[in-house]
Amino acid sequence: MIRKKSIEDIDLKGKKILMRVDFNVPLDNGNVRDDTRIRAALPTIEFLLKNGARLVLVSHLGRPKGEKTPELKLDPVAKRLTELLGKRVEKIDYTIGPEVEARVASMNDGDILMLENVRFYREEEDNDSDFARTLAKPYDLFVNDAFGTAHRAHASTAGVAEYIPALAGLLMKKEIEELSRCLEEPGRPLTAILGGAKVSDKINVIRRFLELADNLLVGGGMANTFLVAAGYNLGASYHEQEQLSLASDLIATSKISRCRMVLPSDLVVTEDLKQNSNYKVLAPEEINGNWKAVDIGPKTFTMFGSIIKESSMIVWNGPLGVFEVPPFDRGTAEVAAAIAESSAYSVIGGGDLVAALEKLKLSDQIDFISTGGGATLEFWEGKELPGITALKDK
Repeated sequence: MIRKKSIEDIDLKGKKILMRVDFNVPLDNGNVRDDTRIRAALPTIEFLLKNGARLVLVSHLGRPKGEKTPELKLDPVAKRLTELLGKRVEKIDYTIGPEVEARVASMNDGDILMLENVRFYREEEDNDSDFARTLAKPYDLFVNDAFGTAHRAHASTAGVAEYIPALAGLLMKKEIEELSRCLEEPGRPLTAILGGAKVSDKINVIRRFLELADNLLVGGGMANTFLVAAGYNLGASYHEQEQLSLASDLIATSKISRCRMVLPSDLVVTEDLKQNSNYKVLAPEEINGNWKAVDIGPKTFTMFGSIIKESSMIVWNGPLGVFEVPPFDRGTAEVAAAIAESSAYSVIGGGDLVAALEKLKLSDQIDFISTGGGATLEFWEGKELPGITALKDK
């Protein structure tokens, strides 16, 4: 288990703290459309304020590529955080410099301030050491609660830790504990469910769970690549032609590993990927012509449900069909419902799947939902994440 010092381990009163949050949230006409990531940071923010810290938040929003982009300013985020906290969150139009230093110097215990989008500075993503030093200058401590960006070696995720002591926030601590538990103390049988479009995005996670899990259930576009590698035609279905050899190797590995790889036995297919377009349910060997596989079929999600019911722990990353285009959301919805009803300990790895669970109103029936997308996958792969490595060891 990775053990890092957290905000619970020190006296916070009067400390000027720079806290990295992941407030990269969707905006709609100047308002926050989904505040899941903001709410995830509330326990750490409230803990710091209650314990007398002078708290300054820094985040990115979107991909401004070093340009000061008006529609990516953090004002709507500060407004939403003010509503959630019930306490005014002042926002300033700078991230570094004399204006920031003067404002931080005038703060009192329990005050909270939000800086401007850190990606308005090109030096952020370059992890420029001068920028990181300037960013760290007004503060006593750095707190990282942005697990979703922990796989990035940026100035505000790793660079500042060269200049001031770095601690884990409560969310970061929880992410490390829960994701480590899946790898180091898994309940048996352990069932891993992997979806999403591409095998290439998840090669190392597939390998890891073929070593670790008892069952690996595969859906989404990546299942098409495995099925084509297994010799099926699949008509006009999306698949990664350049990954077929690798997919064949992974299928062969599964046959000699402890882990049973389960591919779809039926698929929902359509000729026109649009909402409520005509579709059929076919076995893989029946698909041809212009038909494309866009979801797992009823036999498959029923089979997946039976395996889930017998599992003690479930980890899941990636939707199992084109979830955003009904009715091709049914496979994901049925599997989510099976997990919610099961007694297994469930851990969901972020990204598109979080939005799907929110839409299905099943989030509160999952034991742990990671706020990371790429970070969760890289953690499960066993990679070192710069944002975690930079934190002080316990």
